[in-house]
Amino acid sequence: MNTDEKLPSIAVSTQVRYMAEQSDESCDRYIFSYTITISNLSEETIQLLSRHWIITDANHQIQEVRGKGVVGEQPVLKSRQSFEYTSGTVLPTPVGTMHGSYTMQADDGTRFEIAIPQFVLSVPRVLH
Repeated sequence: MNTDEKLPSIAVSTQVRYMAEQSDESCDRYIFSYTITISNLSEETIQLLSRHWIITDANHQIQEVRGKGVVGEQPVLKSRQSFEYTSGTVLPTPVGTMHGSYTMQADDGTRFEIAIPQFVLSVPRVLH
């Protein structure tokens, strides 16, 4: 890839929710849902092709998740469009983190990676 190329500008935001009603703390099973919003801030149309997540629990155990698209979709985002989805993960500890990347493709076929900034998964009142 030519380093002079200007890649489309994409914003990724996250919201996390602890799912107390589905978790079983006595069995070290902590369930979190996360909602991701991907916003295409560029003038180009882009498509999300795949995802790569790195999930780390409080014991420093790492799970890597790779797959096509998100929640069974490979969304196409036109200029100024956003796509929002909710998914979840299970941890054996009350605190953990997630970060990763999306592989995207521009209309001209150029593929590029978008970083998903690290966010914290935490049972309420565990972190101060």
